[in-house]
Amino acid sequence: MGLRFWIVLFIMVLMPTPGHCLSTAFGTSVYDPGPLKPRDSRLKVKVGETAVDFTLPALSGRRVGPGMFRGKKNVVLSFIPAAWTPVCSDQWPGYNITKPLFDRHDAVLLGISVDNLASLHAWTRAMGDLWFEVLSDFWPHGRVADAFGILRSDGTAERAIIIIDKKGVIRFIHVSDINRRPDLGMIVKALETLTP
Repeated sequence: MGLRFWIVLFIMVLMPTPGHCLSTAFGTSVYDPGPLKPRDSRLKVKVGETAVDFTLPALSGRRVGPGMFRGKKNVVLSFIPAAWTPVCSDQWPGYNITKPLFDRHDAVLLGISVDNLASLHAWTRAMGDLWFEVLSDFWPHGRVADAFGILRSDGTAERAIIIIDKKGVIRFIHVSDINRRPDLGMIVKALETLTP
């Protein structure tokens, strides 16, 4: 891996992440709601339980869910509150440079938002290509986020990472302060527990 990869990884893992560090690619297109209540939901799932199975429409045109990867891959669910917002617009593009880490731990990433497909299409095109499937939990609105217990009272999802192993068991749950990007190092450590 090249020097650029390691420098960016160092910055993402070891440097503190400000609440609203926004990619300049978006200019003034991003809506900044200001600081939000850090957490506004109650989990309905626990580590060690079998994960809720679901499929959602994806930007790829398919219906995708964690059950498709059962017995084949570990699944990382990355829930974000909303497209076109500052922290989300930095979080998902950051995963592009870390694809080798997911590959090394035999994991697939599924990005989930309560936005509709049209909004997600425009937003992800503005970010550039993402290597992972982007899923819409728009209708019935927030059904999957609600099943996990991470649907906020305003109809957005929490900023949450849920890792499901190859057997379909939840092995890691982290609900972040909605105003801050989740630490990539935390995700890597959780994945390391799943691979020898």
